[in-house]
Amino acid sequence: MMYKVAVNGKEYQVAMDATHTSLNGTDVDADIIEIKNGRFHIISNRRSFTAEVISRNEEEKSFVIRVNNHDYHVVVKDKYDMLIKELGMDVEESKKVNDIKAPMPGMVLKVLVENGQEIQKGDAILILEAMKMENILKASTDGVVKKVHVIKGDKVEKNQVLINMS
Repeated sequence: MMYKVAVNGKEYQVAMDATHTSLNGTDVDADIIEIKNGRFHIISNRRSFTAEVISRNEEEKSFVIRVNNHDYHVVVKDKYDMLIKELGMDVEESKKVNDIKAPMPGMVLKVLVENGQEIQKGDAILILEAMKMENILKASTDGVVKKVHVIKGDKVEKNQVLINMS
């Protein structure tokens, strides 16, 4: 499995399988033992490290990890996160934009909001059928629906504005 890992803002490519781990294409040889829940002892290149997970945010896949009394902010992205970003559906991008756009071509099955309605982050706002699958589009932030541009049965193209929010 391939991951992009950002440590204090610096990105690394990490590949892992059952037998080995590599960092930016270089094999990593390390012995890691979990001492207790969230606390680890690591030996790598004849050096000893103590690592502890201080905090984690499951939704953002971010962690604060203390290694030998130094804190590191770590963000992990797997292949699915990278695909979502490539498709323009990542949370960071959608927070910056007040327009809800179609992530792919499809047909509107149901509009779940109306003009002037207040919505919360995570609320379902529209159901879009694409490739014989129903996709529930959800609000990425709190806001108010300014204008709904589609109705049930409309065919939409990728990146077409469906709903404006404020």
